[in-house]
Amino acid sequence: MKRTIAVTAALAATLLGAAACGGSSDKDEATTTATGAVNGAGKTVKVWLMVDAESAWKNVVEDANKRFTAATGAQVNVEYQQWANHLTKLDATLAGTDVPDVVELGNTEFSKYVFNGGFTALNKGDFENSGTWLSGLSGACELDGKTYCVPYYAGARVLIYRTDLFKKAGINQPPATYAELLADADKLAAANKSDAKFGAFYMPTYWYAAMSFVKATGGEIAVKNGDKWQGQLAQPAAVQGLQRWADLVKKYSKADPAKDENDQAALFAQGHAAMFMGNTWEKGAAEQTKKDPNDPNSPMVNTKVFGKLATAPMPETPSFLGGSNLGVTEKSQNKQLAAQWIKYFTDAQSMQGLIEKGVLPNSTALLDKAAAQPGSEAAAAAAKNSWFTPNAEKWADVEKATVLQQMLRDITTGKKSVQDAAAWADQQINTILNEG
Repeated sequence: MKRTIAVTAALAATLLGAAACGGSSDKDEATTTATGAVNGAGKTVKVWLMVDAESAWKNVVEDANKRFTAATGAQVNVEYQQWANHLTKLDATLAGTDVPDVVELGNTEFSKYVFNGGFTALNKGDFENSGTWLSGLSGACELDGKTYCVPYYAGARVLIYRTDLFKKAGINQPPATYAELLADADKLAAANKSDAKFGAFYMPTYWYAAMSFVKATGGEIAVKNGDKWQGQLAQPAAVQGLQRWADLVKKYSKADPAKDENDQAALFAQGHAAMFMGNTWEKGAAEQTKKDPNDPNSPMVNTKVFGKLATAPMPETPSFLGGSNLGVTEKSQNKQLAAQWIKYFTDAQSMQGLIEKGVLPNSTALLDKAAAQPGSEAAAAAAKNSWFTPNAEKWADVEKATVLQQMLRDITTGKKSVQDAAAWADQQINTILNEG
């Protein structure tokens, strides 16, 4: 999932000096295997998972723990982390000696820690379905021909739409082509012209969506040429995608350009739009919201769109694949046990448990099973045509600097043309990715 990170120079030095505390970060080191008999009696593997696992599929965690303990004799201590502060906590922990053995990170977060030696190399072939891992997850795990993490689960962006408004406009099914999407948007706008706040397609300053449009027209964000990264957004194919995105926003969206996607489900729930692009879980978020968003135990209340939403793949538009990976820390004192725990937690049995909870498994070979799960059909289809951010050491710094968001705002507000805004973004990307 998209999370931004910044690893300090001091932390990088600490990670690269991990050999003093249980291992070497040298990329030529032998890989850690997840096979073979290991006597784990009296040992405990410490696992950091994000809170999603506790709230949504704790039974899958517990099943993997039981099978792991039966096979190795080792116990498992799972500590659930919050997305808001997990990287700050991880940085502080990795700088010491009492580190977790297994850590979950969002797929866009892993690259920088891999480049800085925070995780040990793993034997890819030890893990089930490793030959068909989703590339949008596994790309962040690869460096110099070695694998440093294991894909865990994924979510794909889809089209979320109002079935009642589609019916009102005489539209019987979701669009299958981009031309149909625009034609449907015109029909929806005409059928709801009495609502001055209505926009057929709610689209905030959402860079994942905009870059999906870039990918749809054959464009790239950045590519590596030799030892230098080069921004590609001002190239013709990328400009075509950005222009398509801008045209959609200007004609059909009433979203505030100052808004990003973080609260789009709640704003869509106000009932003044017919479609938006989001993660599948945002359908439920739009249909129901917490009465008190600051209270985790607050009851859910129905919104104006409750029971009126459906999902479909975004037509002719590849989906950004967000999700999480699992790695064994370089400072772990239980590397082989930790790798074996990951093996159980990502095997076919665990993936089936995740599928039943409505999330996507880590392998293309399992997407058909996910598609058979009610409510997961669109996401499974979208995951087959997905993309990932440039696998650059400093990509997280591009996200942190909000380069793409500023480019999009400059376009939608008319401050810059698409070409000029893209050229500016390329300059910023070049500077950041090639820094140091």
